[in-house]
Amino acid sequence: MTTLVLVHGLWSDGSAWSETIAELRALGRDSVAAQLPLESLESDVAAVRRVLSVIEGPVLLVGWSYGGAVITNAAVGQSHVKALSYLAAFAPEEGETVRGIVQRRPGSLIPQHLKVTDDGHSYIDRPAYGKVVAADAAAERIAVAAAVQKYPRLGIDAAPSGAPAWRELPSHYLVATQDNALPAATQRELAERIGAQTTEWETGHGPMYAHPKELAAYLDGLAKGV
Repeated sequence: MTTLVLVHGLWSDGSAWSETIAELRALGRDSVAAQLPLESLESDVAAVRRVLSVIEGPVLLVGWSYGGAVITNAAVGQSHVKALSYLAAFAPEEGETVRGIVQRRPGSLIPQHLKVTDDGHSYIDRPAYGKVVAADAAAERIAVAAAVQKYPRLGIDAAPSGAPAWRELPSHYLVATQDNALPAATQRELAERIGAQTTEWETGHGPMYAHPKELAAYLDGLAKGV
């Protein structure tokens, strides 16, 4: 059976997938959430490959937001990764950066709510976390997500991507049409460029916070096709 490996984004951790993992278990589907150090793209790719190294059988590799850039690189040369799933995610071409992609169009609320620590890490202002990440999620869930968010190192979004795995693997893209972090128009552009099978949901940037049951069903359906 295909295992799902779930990769979170910036200003989050593996607990972003908690409800989705529980729903996947109810469907009889195994999943594992990688924990990214968020210190460099290279170390995040290594973290995902570490998870992949202990999984037997086929894998559907799922990336949310910045996690899309990570899986784009991490899946290269991993023969048991059979498909990629991008959730409101970055899917860079070789040499592109997350920062460059997000700056293509106006509309992201991240710049106005981004805070920086004295030692060069960033976080989303907690009162605004829901507005930026998942405006349609329950306030209690967003409060937890804001409280446990990780602090990525400044500049992590400026690392150039390597040769993309989506050139060799079938890809799926879930466009979040109400996204306040990565404009939906940019998501559609990325999905078209990588030749992804595309689905659109009327939801914010973090569908795992607002619609975990529906997301689990969506991912389980993709895994069945692997």
